Order: sequence, then structure tokens, then C-alpha cells
Amino acid sequence: RAGLDVLTAADGREALTVFRAYEDEIVCVLLDLTMPRLDGEETFHELRRIKSGVPVVISSGYSEQEISERFAGETLSGFIQKPYSFRQVVETIHKALHG
Repeated sequence: RAGLDVLTAADGREALTVFRAYEDEIVCVLLDLTMPRLDGEETFHELRRIKSGVPVVISSGYSEQEISERFAGETLSGFIQKPYSFRQVVETIHKALHG
């Protein structure tokens, strides 16, 4: 509905598999912090190894301050706290892509 093509993954390992397969087409990642098999923090660091400049927006039930502390020194392109609306996701992704 927002004009974005979306790829999904059930967990961190699948996310990395999908990312590697579509690396050249992916322009932004919305990454949940709490995932099975490979958590969001580990997935984030692996994404950075694969393609350091890809914008990553973290999604979490934790507060933005907690996420900022956890990712201190890392470049995050945005944060969205759960629960969130469709509009909030679109706005956050737009900001990550366009500043």
C-alpha cells in the first residue's frame, strides 16, 4: 500500500539468507530485536559485515533509550517501538531512506 516491495523472514538466520539473495535490491532493513535462531543484534552485525551501508531500522518493545545504549557506537537509521501502526512504519522507513 505504501509503494514498497517487502521481503520477510521468520528469524535472524532466514533474514540473512534473504538478504544475501537480494542484497543488491534491498535498500532498507526493518529488524526486530527479538527473533528466534539469531537475535536482532547478531543479525544487525552480520548485515553490517555483508553490506555496511544498508539502512537498518530497529523494531523493539524496549525503549529507544535502551536501544541507543545497546547499539552505542553503531549507526542505526531509525527505531520504532512496538506496538506500532502501519503509518508509523512507513514514516520511519521513509525517514531512514530520505533523512
